[in-house]
Amino acid sequence: MPKWGYSIAEEELDPEKTVRASGREVKISPKSAREVCKTIKGMMLTQAKRYLKDVMTKKKPVPFRRFKKKAGHRHGLEKAFAGRYPVKAAKHILKILEGAEANGEYKGLDTERLRIIHASAYPGMKIKRYMPRAFGRSSPKVETLCHIEVALEEQPETGEEV
Repeated sequence: MPKWGYSIAEEELDPEKTVRASGREVKISPKSAREVCKTIKGMMLTQAKRYLKDVMTKKKPVPFRRFKKKAGHRHGLEKAFAGRYPVKAAKHILKILEGAEANGEYKGLDTERLRIIHASAYPGMKIKRYMPRAFGRSSPKVETLCHIEVALEEQPETGEEV
């Protein structure tokens, strides 16, 4: 079995304040997963989970900045006009975020103060198949899997005590 690394450097992460989680060889579109990861990067964990649930119910769109050909305009987007509702990608990324949250609970971190400092998705292995066609021919059918990585960091407490 391969040993998976992370695209974020180990030196950048403080082991007492950060947690990581990843999904490898996930059957989702790498393009839509990239756009979802770019959108949730920098959000607090609770805010990102709420946002992904809204995407799954098609209440909030994900802005598509790079892969936006033939993508329609969506209401309520800032800095980007094209958007979509990648339900399958949002579902898998939400599952990985919940795994990272469980890792934070295991480490003893406060899950209310976790911020997403790294979220990336990139293409993985290609599954090659062939579809039979007429007259004894065949057409290739290639499906690209996706790797997803998430790193969370506990934010320092603000000085406002009640």
